[in-house]
Amino acid sequence: MNPPGGSGPDRSDLVLPAYGRGALSDLLPAVLAALGVPGAPNPLGLAPTRRACVFLVDGMGARLIERNAELAPYLAKALRANRDLTAGFPSTTAASIGSLGTGLPSGASGMLGYRVLVPGTSRMINLLRWDVPVDPLEWQPHETVFERAEREGIEVTQVTAARFQDSGLTRSVLRGGAFTGAESLPNRVAGALETLKDAADRDARALVYLYYADLDAAGHLNGVDSESWRGQLAVVDATVRELVDRLPAGTTLYVTADHGMVDVPADRRVDVDEDPELQVGVRLLGGEGRARHVYAKPGAARDVLQIWREALEDVAVVRSRDEAIYEGWFGPPEAVDERLAPRIGDVVAALLADWAVVATRREKLESRLLGMHGSLSAAEQEIPLLVFGAGAVASG
Repeated sequence: MNPPGGSGPDRSDLVLPAYGRGALSDLLPAVLAALGVPGAPNPLGLAPTRRACVFLVDGMGARLIERNAELAPYLAKALRANRDLTAGFPSTTAASIGSLGTGLPSGASGMLGYRVLVPGTSRMINLLRWDVPVDPLEWQPHETVFERAEREGIEVTQVTAARFQDSGLTRSVLRGGAFTGAESLPNRVAGALETLKDAADRDARALVYLYYADLDAAGHLNGVDSESWRGQLAVVDATVRELVDRLPAGTTLYVTADHGMVDVPADRRVDVDEDPELQVGVRLLGGEGRARHVYAKPGAARDVLQIWREALEDVAVVRSRDEAIYEGWFGPPEAVDERLAPRIGDVVAALLADWAVVATRREKLESRLLGMHGSLSAAEQEIPLLVFGAGAVASG
């Protein structure tokens, strides 16, 4: 990505997602290749394995591990020996889990942000909460990686909180396989290991997906420099060590994340609800503080683009929908489904440094968060891919 010009915060920190070469959307297809699925792409060069456990830690950016190496020595050592991935844009859970589960960039899966427009309506859908009556299978009709794995004879199991089993997000992008509900992290680890051991005893091919959200929650509420966040990172470090120590033979553990995070100070928040200029021509405001979808009133898209670009010149990269697609924010331009493009804002804003665009009246909860994510900074985009066990040495 050629950093845009202009004054203000350094744009050299911006990271364009490495779709097809090393993005989160490439991980599960590569795992299928490692499990012996014919034709599955393997741009990550993952080595063959009989069983795979993918442990996704919400909010665990690679740069955050580096900054806190003394609290997570096991993860930090592994980070130095492995590669990073990019999260994809926007670097937020709904989009990233969508990319993970489908093996597609956000522009192909339609999982285009935290809150996006339902085309043809005046409604916004929160893709984490699935708070409008939209059929998840119609919103995201592509076969998931879990469904393909099942079709290829691989035993698939998700291990996470029970409340996620029938959620819209799960049904849209993580459908397929068995589901094991477990509330505490130790119980999830025990469930994953039990499933893997059972498969190993039968020499069956298996894929286990393990998810943990508490690190992300601590960062949102208290910031990534807080004691609660740092304590959670230490818990994850110990958990990964335990998983590695107890992996059955022929099993590979892949540890990754959906995005990183940055703390946003109170004096670096632009409040749309208190700025009449940024409301001109705007029909609906989507996305979140670090990555905004701005939906214009009919005929006002060009004016909204100009206003937002000039008003946020020093704190954001602002693009039209077509520009963002052309520059590869949502995937290679040819991969972006034109039928899904209306879900993208007429104007898209990726915030720089530690800035955010909030809406204190419309988004009361989100506007109070300290830790945020969604943009193209290295702190948000760069996520770990730590490989342990049978496939720890990459092929080729």
